[in-house]
Amino acid sequence: MGVQQLVHTSITPNQITTLRLTTGVGAAMMYSIGLEFWTYIGSVVYVISIFLDRADGILARLRGSTSLWGHNYDLISDSISNSLTLIGIGIGLRNSALDIWAIPIGVIAGISISAVLWLVMRAESENGIRSAELEGRAGFDPDDAMVLVPLAMVLGWGTYLIIAAAIGSTLFTIVFFWKFREFLFRK
Repeated sequence: MGVQQLVHTSITPNQITTLRLTTGVGAAMMYSIGLEFWTYIGSVVYVISIFLDRADGILARLRGSTSLWGHNYDLISDSISNSLTLIGIGIGLRNSALDIWAIPIGVIAGISISAVLWLVMRAESENGIRSAELEGRAGFDPDDAMVLVPLAMVLGWGTYLIIAAAIGSTLFTIVFFWKFREFLFRK
């Protein structure tokens, strides 16, 4: 069923955002168990969460019902879902080659994503919605990279994923803070 079919229903974009948040947190919990079966189930649930992340905004735009509150709720839900997913993966990898170090590595990746959210919200409060948005290329949004998470987990590449996520998200956070640093020092 396409999002267009929801336009004339009582389903709201914020309800879809809530479902996105619920599935994102659920996937994080499943990943944290650290068992192969739950990794597969968590990956399916996380893919659903990613689709819901797109659906809420599409529905709001189709209905002409976008709002600042809904936009901020979407950003916060995305950040919580993505951050907790990486933290959950780190917890789930505690018995991997990374041993107990997997947990702080996952926390670093999760905190980096939350730090970017804070800066985006700060920039948008100063200059309006989407003022800190990074442009995608060829229809690919930078946030779409999260679709690699369930793929890597199903392929058994969780250790590589969490290391890459911690390094990549930390570097992205530094670059993002540098690019939008003027928002940090305004009074």
